[in-house]
Amino acid sequence: MKKNADKSSQTELARVRLDKWLWAARFFKTRSLAKQAIEGGKVHCNDARCKSSKEVQPGDLLQIRQGWDELTVKVKSLSDKRQGAPQAALLYDETEESVKTRQLQAAQRKAMNAANPHPQKRPSKKDRRQIHRFRRDFTE
Repeated sequence: MKKNADKSSQTELARVRLDKWLWAARFFKTRSLAKQAIEGGKVHCNDARCKSSKEVQPGDLLQIRQGWDELTVKVKSLSDKRQGAPQAALLYDETEESVKTRQLQAAQRKAMNAANPHPQKRPSKKDRRQIHRFRRDFTE
């Protein structure tokens, strides 16, 4: 009986759902968030849209969009258990092109924020009146 249990655990590890793997690899905080991202078209497997029930295999190429960033990762190994970040990082390799484009886009976003700084403080009541007066005079 014990041999059958060992066999089933080995075959189960060879089959891991995409949403479960994304959760275990710490791309998403919960499986439901991973499922929503997959259904929303933010995760592609081997350049094709997929379902959350798709079984991930080592060697699969995943494109994952999270906020401003788009990651391209290659699945190295499978896990259906969520572990610490160092162990989760061993489940995949990010491609070099993905790292370069993410760094380039981050630098561009940083430069855009430097060119358009936010005000240091909120406008006072007097400042708001001047803004409203200015807008009223130039929109009429």
